[in-house]
Formats: sequence, structure tokens, C-alpha cells
Amino acid sequence: MSTTKNGNGNGNGNGNARKKPASAAVNLIAGGGAGMMEALVCHPLDTIKVRMQLSKRARAPGVKERGFIATGKEIVRRETALGLYKGLGAVLSGIIPKMAIRFTSYGWYKEALTNKETGKIAASANMLAGLAAGVTEAVAVVTPMEVIKIRLQAQHHSLADPLDTPKYRSAPHALFTVVREEGFGALYRGVSLTALRQGTNQAANFTAYTELKRLLQEWQPQYGNDLPSYQTMVIGLISGAMGPFSNAPIDTIKTRLQRTPAQPGQTALSRITAISRDMFKQEGARAFYKGITPRVMRVAPGQAVTFTVYEFLREKLERTNWPLMGGNYEE
Repeated sequence: MSTTKNGNGNGNGNGNARKKPASAAVNLIAGGGAGMMEALVCHPLDTIKVRMQLSKRARAPGVKERGFIATGKEIVRRETALGLYKGLGAVLSGIIPKMAIRFTSYGWYKEALTNKETGKIAASANMLAGLAAGVTEAVAVVTPMEVIKIRLQAQHHSLADPLDTPKYRSAPHALFTVVREEGFGALYRGVSLTALRQGTNQAANFTAYTELKRLLQEWQPQYGNDLPSYQTMVIGLISGAMGPFSNAPIDTIKTRLQRTPAQPGQTALSRITAISRDMFKQEGARAFYKGITPRVMRVAPGQAVTFTVYEFLREKLERTNWPLMGGNYEE
């Protein structure tokens, strides 16, 4: 484990040494590696979530809403198990810049909001840093990536049947087709909702993770700044569950907005209003929480994987002498 330079062996951040923010190179490698692992492990649950959010079954007496297990089985039955990985290419192509931007921008915002005299940051300022990081990643990477991913996930075709040709054959083909048919602006459809969702996600995520990590470090000073991986995974799991419960309606409306092309003369606000009104009228208030189970099951373990792999890779990279990796501590 890393040790501080203050000579007292206390790694809880109360000494004279303070841990530097990770460098951009560390965030690129550690964040990208963590994001790729998270995507590979959790993508099937995201596909099920999207299908549930796009389902427009009206609520009727005696008709039970299809759950996430039934939805997953239906995808596998009709489209093979590979159908659960539709849109993975779009996710992987954007995951490295997404995670690098997330952790780097969070570090920048956190550093800017940290009290320069005490070296401490208030919980409210930490939440603001997470909110700003989420908005930054949404605008820079997440929105275009999700438009392409959702178009691919929404296609009900079997990957085992070569004659069953979908409209979008791959992530690059979907990107080219959307831009050609709908214009470049279509890639940013739903950017306001995506920014709101990502911002609230990361505000809750980073705040909960930071506070839980701080408490564990205070209770276990013997570990210093580097907690055991199983503890990092547990607090990542808890913090990851915060966002989905706070912004499920935003995510559902965003998914439906990004699925289809805009109609001539429609503004983003009018489409959001129309989608929300139709959902409530035809499917009831519960429709806004469609896909919440697979989303929590995807996001919470996903954040556990992300933080665990990120912390592990960051520690290993900062122990090396590679250029641009930076040191662990500053006086």
C-alpha cells in the first residue's frame, strides 16, 4: 500500500501530505480499462433495460407487465444470446474517452472547489463537482454514443439469421446512416435529458463513494489511502445504486426520444412533453419506471466494477516510473 511522506504512517489524509489528483494519462488508461470491463460485464442488462423502456404495452386489467427476466428470455429466444450485446460496439468505442473525461473532469472540478488552506472539500462542493463531471461527459461523449447504441438495441432481428437484415448493421453503419438521413444534430437528440441524467448520476455516485470511502479510511487507518478491493467494490455498489432511483423517469423519456427521428417543426421540448403525456395517458405513471430493475442491476454492479478496477489500475500506474503518470503525493 502507498505511504505518505509525513512520517506518521497515517494515510487518512489528516497529515501534511495530500494525494494529488490522477493525471490525464492515468485517467485515460485506468478509467478506460475500468469502463471496458464494466461494459463487457453489464451490457446485457442495459439491452434488457432499453427494450423494457421502449415497450408500449398499455396497462390493462389482468395483464401483467413483462419483467426483466421474461424480456431477457424473449430476446435470447428470438435473437439469440448475441442479441443481448446489441450496441456494444457503440459503447466500447466511446467508453475510453467517456471514463477519461469523467474522472479527469471530476478531478479538475474537485480541485477547483477544494479549500486551498485546509485541503478539504465540503460534501456540497463534492456533489457539484460530480454533477459538473456528469454534464461534461454527457455533452462530450455520452449523448452521441447512446443515440447509436439505442438505435442498435431497438432492432428486433436475429443475429443468427443472415437473411434478417436490420436497418443498422453496426455502430459505424448506424452512425453514418443517422447522420446521412437526419443530420449531425440527430446525434445530440436528448442531450439536455442525457446531461441531466448523467449529472445527477455522478453527483450521487461520487458523493456517496467519497463519503463512504472517507468513513472507511477513518475507521481503518491501517489501510491509509488504499482500501482493500472488496471494500471498494461494496461502496461502489452502494453508490452506483443511488443514481437510477433518482432519475429513472428522465432515463425512460430520453430512451424514447433518442429512438426515433424528430418530426418536422417539432422542438426538443415539445417532443419531451408529448412523450411524457402519451406515456402517462396510455401506460400509467409506472411507465416512467420501466426498466428500473435491470438498470439498477446494471448500474450498481457496473459502478462497483468501475471503481474497483479504476482504483486498482490507478495505484499500479502511479507506482510506475512511466512518463506522465505523476506521483502520489504533494507536500
